[in-house]
Amino acid sequence: MALESSSSFTYGFTYDVFLSSRGSDTRYGFTGNLWKSLSGRGIHTFIDDKDLERGDEITPALIKAIEESRIVIPVFSNNDASSSFCLDELVNIIDRVKAKGRLVLPIFYDVDPSHVRHQTGSYGEALAKHEARFKVNKKKFNENMERLQKWKAALHQIANLSGHHFKLGDLWNWRNGQNNACTSTLQLDC
Repeated sequence: MALESSSSFTYGFTYDVFLSSRGSDTRYGFTGNLWKSLSGRGIHTFIDDKDLERGDEITPALIKAIEESRIVIPVFSNNDASSSFCLDELVNIIDRVKAKGRLVLPIFYDVDPSHVRHQTGSYGEALAKHEARFKVNKKKFNENMERLQKWKAALHQIANLSGHHFKLGDLWNWRNGQNNACTSTLQLDC
């Protein structure tokens, strides 16, 4: 079904899609191209560096954008778990969007979804570093350990959702006729 206009799709929502990613990992590659493709098709897509007004506080503005989005697409990459900001954003996505029955479509870009689900590989290493950092701060130990548990639960929950797994080279395979099921279902114009 083709969308006639973005406004009919977003009825009751400010955005069709909230696109979440670790900026330094995929913003000027995969995620930037995904944003361009969605926006080019008239899908009103929030991405933090394009849609935050100067002077906005990042956290309240992001929370509002998450709440006002019909669909959330978190793009996971190898370094996401090293960012406490990304992990806090993920907890907000789970709390605000998934609890209201909205669609969350995770994309795992060059990271194995099982590493996200079970916090192994780069995800396990990053969470261990957060935990070590939290143990140093005795005043906020309980608060920080609760935060860490929320991150782990959110990672597990989101990785259990049906999504797409892209490995480096998938796009090359897709363009050269070795169609990967994940890339073909998104049908992106790259």
